[in-house]
Amino acid sequence: MTHGDIESASPPPWRPSLPLAVLARLARHAAQATRGSEPFDADRLDRRDPRLIAAIQGDLAELNRRWLNLSVEGLSNVSPAPCVYAANHNGGIMGPDLFCTLGTLWRTLGAEAPLYAMAHDFAMRRVQPLGRLLQRIGAMRACPRNARRVLEEGGSVLVYPGGDLDAYRRFDRRDQVVFGARTGFVKIAREARVPIVPIVASGAHRSAIIFHEGAWLARTLGLTRWSRLQRFPLALALPWGLAPGPWLPYAPLPFPIRLRVLSRIDVTNDADLGTIRDDVVARMQRAMDEMTTAAA
Repeated sequence: MTHGDIESASPPPWRPSLPLAVLARLARHAAQATRGSEPFDADRLDRRDPRLIAAIQGDLAELNRRWLNLSVEGLSNVSPAPCVYAANHNGGIMGPDLFCTLGTLWRTLGAEAPLYAMAHDFAMRRVQPLGRLLQRIGAMRACPRNARRVLEEGGSVLVYPGGDLDAYRRFDRRDQVVFGARTGFVKIAREARVPIVPIVASGAHRSAIIFHEGAWLARTLGLTRWSRLQRFPLALALPWGLAPGPWLPYAPLPFPIRLRVLSRIDVTNDADLGTIRDDVVARMQRAMDEMTTAAA
């Protein structure tokens, strides 16, 4: 089904399984997508490849179902019309919420739909093979100019306003939505005259056990200056055991993930940025609390 909620009536008991053949196919696609001799430009929009997206979305859906038991609510709130999808971020560079969210939107809107995701400078510029791969599936460097370009051309943008503050929060804060004081996503929506559609991911922050956010480590190492990072997390993650820093890939732990797409929030020309941000966060936190309680 494309629009409407995904039904989950009397599902069989879930036991996580790792589909190795699916992983192998996804790895081959990823290896092919990272090849290229031309200079890499993290701001290009024409590198998005609908054929690649169409080729991987079935395998990605199977991986999300079998390893993460993904369930989705609120797909009736997804529309082809331009908007800013604002989501909470979990687990850092290998957090499973990105591909759960993108996979869900691809299945609902289609691979050809001009959907782009704003990605951190660190992922797009400092780890260029990763940046090349992400660009092929619609990622672009996170900056207001790039978001405006997409929206002006009739596309939609997936943003993670909390960035590293949200993605690297401690495990005991796993059920909190953390955007901090950031209002850029609201300003983008207001200028483009498009709505904000919040998406809440519950359970994804159990993919690794972050026990220290590392704000002082990030300052000491100068990460804010050269990578726009305010966190240097310390985590327990597979297969390393101790996983230091924001860049170390890891295997997400197999915990169920639930997504909920909320109703659109219209942003008027005279809207106060902070007020709208607080409204978005409050609605997302209420949804997070409801999903956490239901899963308990």
